[in-house]
Amino acid sequence: MPRGRKTRGKAGYMISAVAEMYQIHPQTLRLYEREGLLIPSRSNGNTRLYGPEDLEQLEMILKLTRDLGVNISGVAIILNMRKQMEEMQKEMRAFVEFVQGEVLHHPQEDQSKFRTALVRIPPPVLIRTKKNEPR
Repeated sequence: MPRGRKTRGKAGYMISAVAEMYQIHPQTLRLYEREGLLIPSRSNGNTRLYGPEDLEQLEMILKLTRDLGVNISGVAIILNMRKQMEEMQKEMRAFVEFVQGEVLHHPQEDQSKFRTALVRIPPPVLIRTKKNEPR
């Protein structure tokens, strides 16, 4: 089985249905798969099955190629950068949660650390922001 191929028991759209929905040729979908931009799951009979995540990825690819004129190499770079940014955001959220847990849940212990430091540092002030606030 080729590297990176997804297999799952969930239902999905076949290549002909996806091609018709997005008004593209099935060969274009095969090209995106060959280039590693889109990796649909496979049925037991090796039929490509496109799930919701695949369709979302395809929409991003089509937006980049159709609307912005980005070539396939550029799409690959952009998608890779998006993936890396999402991973970094997850890491940053985990780090912020850790720091908040350490500082907010142990305020007395943290105060003593600041008093015995070689250089006096005032206690940190955390500013809470509202989650899900429209930008």
